[in-house]
Amino acid sequence: MTTGSTAPLLLYVEDEILIQQMLVSDLEEAGFRVLVSSTGSDAMAQISSRADDIQGLITDINLGGDPSGWDVARHARELHSGLPVIYVTAASDQEWTSQGVPGSVMITKPFVPAQVVVAISTLLITS
Repeated sequence: MTTGSTAPLLLYVEDEILIQQMLVSDLEEAGFRVLVSSTGSDAMAQISSRADDIQGLITDINLGGDPSGWDVARHARELHSGLPVIYVTAASDQEWTSQGVPGSVMITKPFVPAQVVVAISTLLITS
């Protein structure tokens, strides 16, 4: 994680409420502040308005419509080129090489929340 008194702010985009609640709880217990979005369009709006504050993005790929998690991550990287990105999905990761942003991490559902906490912590340290 980053140094300083303010915990890193993450944007977590997930349309499945139970998964969302579980991971937000674990991220907060690990010391992160978390903005939550249930749709791609809301996530893009949050990114646009808080690009300087958001230090990491965790997004589901299939968000029940457009834009997808792929789109959200590309938009985030347009505004913040080095932003750490983690994709979580129940779908196959075959599209990741063509759709995912460079340097991102893919975690397949079902996952243990600690996997995501470790992955985002590692990306924040190396970014």
